[in-house]
Amino acid sequence: MEAPAPVDIDLFYELAVPAHLGRSEAQVYHETLDEFSLADTLGFHGAWLVEHHFMREYSHSSSPEIFLAAASQRTKNLRLGHAVVVLPYSHAVRVAERAAALDILSHGRLEMGIGRGFSPKEYQLFGSQMADSRLHMQEGLQILRQAGGGPFSHHGKLYHFDALDILPKPLQQPHPPLWTAAVSPATIQWAAREGIGVLSGPFKPWFLIKQDLRAYKKNWRQHHGEGPLRAGQNAGFAMTIGCLCLEDAAEARRWAEGFTWYYQRLLDQTRPVLAQLKESYEYYHRLGFLEPLLRRSLNLRLLETMGMVVVGDPATCRQRLARYARAGVDRLILAVGAGMVPSHVTQRSLRLLAAEVLPALRGTSPH
Repeated sequence: MEAPAPVDIDLFYELAVPAHLGRSEAQVYHETLDEFSLADTLGFHGAWLVEHHFMREYSHSSSPEIFLAAASQRTKNLRLGHAVVVLPYSHAVRVAERAAALDILSHGRLEMGIGRGFSPKEYQLFGSQMADSRLHMQEGLQILRQAGGGPFSHHGKLYHFDALDILPKPLQQPHPPLWTAAVSPATIQWAAREGIGVLSGPFKPWFLIKQDLRAYKKNWRQHHGEGPLRAGQNAGFAMTIGCLCLEDAAEARRWAEGFTWYYQRLLDQTRPVLAQLKESYEYYHRLGFLEPLLRRSLNLRLLETMGMVVVGDPATCRQRLARYARAGVDRLILAVGAGMVPSHVTQRSLRLLAAEVLPALRGTSPH
């Protein structure tokens, strides 16, 4: 079997506070910081935190930049990912200021994700229009790209200013690596054209993400060729996937039954978006492969079949994660425990992944 290409392994957090687990918000926040610190010592590449609002139990991560600032003081090498700042909810200049401050506090370890958002409730409250979301992305990206230099002017449909010098300046020049949450085929094409990385998942099955990956690579070559990256470009394709790895595969599966709760609520939030994708992926629409997800009939076995979670002992996790690397995924972002298990179980899994799985995926292990 073909060996997987080396792949970076990051972590993914939503700061879930499910009532049935009995963890308080404060406990979740501080235990997650402990997990960031442990991941740093274990050699994980990075950790990402989402931005969500008003999603009780599912995600209490409404101020990720504050959490990441705290994490920057608890870690030394771990890349810190914002996945993602929703540009339609925030003034792009303020986003650039906060990103630069995070980059300074982390000594140049910020990974900056941007996105359009999908919640009508959030759009209404924050005073933005969904119809303007692509415009926010385009103009916001332009401002983020220029903020690290000297004074510059911008005259668009959303923002107007002259000779503005945005302070502070990020340590990473011309700016921290830029990524976008990419759900639709149109956004995949836009990301490739703009030369920024793609954050895929966690609610899309693997058979759709494989199409996205091929489309992204193809569009990248069309726009940028095969040569080395230019300053500010990021050709990464990342995939988020639920994961739990324990010595005893049966124990891992018992704990991972809780993933169904997490993915059910994730799909409750994103089902309208997923339903729209049926028209974008005509072939799979005809076959009806998305129907189990749209019908709310989730279970752990289905999630595994859809390639959305990897659960088991180290040998199983190595084998199943390697297929994504072989397909060309540059970065695997693992939701270890998905917030559905006690922190001591998550930490056990992190230690085992670091010892028995990460080396193989990095190409440095005899496994």
